Amino acid sequence: MEENKIKKNNLSLQLNVDDFVPATADEKLSIVKERESVSFFKDGMRRFRKNKIAMGALIVVLIILFLAFIVPIFYPYSYDVQMKGAERLAPMQYSEAELELIAQGEKVFPHILGTDQNGRDYAIRVMMGARVSLTVGIVASALILIIGATYGAIAGYFGGKIDLFMMRIVDMLYTVPDVLIIILLASTLKYPLEKLSTLPGFSWITVIGPNMISMFLVFGLLYWVGMARIVRGQIMILKQSEYVTAAKALGAGNGRIIRKHLLTNCIGTLIVTTTLQIPSSIFTESFLSFLGLGVQAPMPSLGSLASNALNGMQSYPLRLFAPAFMIFIIILSFNLLGDGLRDAFDPKLKN
Repeated sequence: MEENKIKKNNLSLQLNVDDFVPATADEKLSIVKERESVSFFKDGMRRFRKNKIAMGALIVVLIILFLAFIVPIFYPYSYDVQMKGAERLAPMQYSEAELELIAQGEKVFPHILGTDQNGRDYAIRVMMGARVSLTVGIVASALILIIGATYGAIAGYFGGKIDLFMMRIVDMLYTVPDVLIIILLASTLKYPLEKLSTLPGFSWITVIGPNMISMFLVFGLLYWVGMARIVRGQIMILKQSEYVTAAKALGAGNGRIIRKHLLTNCIGTLIVTTTLQIPSSIFTESFLSFLGLGVQAPMPSLGSLASNALNGMQSYPLRLFAPAFMIFIIILSFNLLGDGLRDAFDPKLKN
């Protein structure tokens, strides 16, 4: 009884002999085993792979990229070639000339989605339209990332009057109507760009057209303000960290601190925001192309294909459904992918 009382007395200075029993082999092994050290990116990717919805969205995005950038290379039809006698064919149908070739024993690739009113294969036009929309979304998001991250990092790091002045510019840009600016720029730049396209090496301007160039300019001038505000908020929190103070004490310059320490620690936010910006840019491009402010014919865009299909919507509903479904699946996939990346790389959502 007295021994039990001594053992249960937490204030006793007497040592418990059981605490000094040698550890077993299993206990030693469990102590030796340590958790593998992983980087921030590797830990985020590990959690991202556990998200089945995000992984499914990533697979869909890869399939769309394959259809938009790889398949047109070896597809037997071109998006701008008009085939006489093949106007408004239904899916998997052939024109009379193609039927004659088949009767002679030649192999003719079918028109999977039929043809449009000009006899152009509709499947390749949808794939090329997806390529244009994806290119616009990716390039616009890259512009927004570079300009917005740089601007927001400078404003958040220096603070004070510099931050006040820079963020008032952001507030003013928020009030500028983007569609109106695109229309004004397209009309203003039309003739100078036409002259520039005649020079050697600038023939690509004719393919893209002034509307698309104006759209990229607006993306670079206006659409980065949201990214700038997000990065500014992150930088204002991170600049109070001890490693920033240590970098200053070691003589690191402001540019190096922003580039190597602050923006590096914002990489999760930058990845997520950029990924979510891609579907927003694609939707904007499709909306403007639907209004006739997008790429120049015969180059297709998903928005322009949907706009052209409105005239024959009752007779040929597939021509409207195909580009509309492609827009839907692209935007949905990128949104789900962005949500998955946010859940994986946001430290606040780790648990």
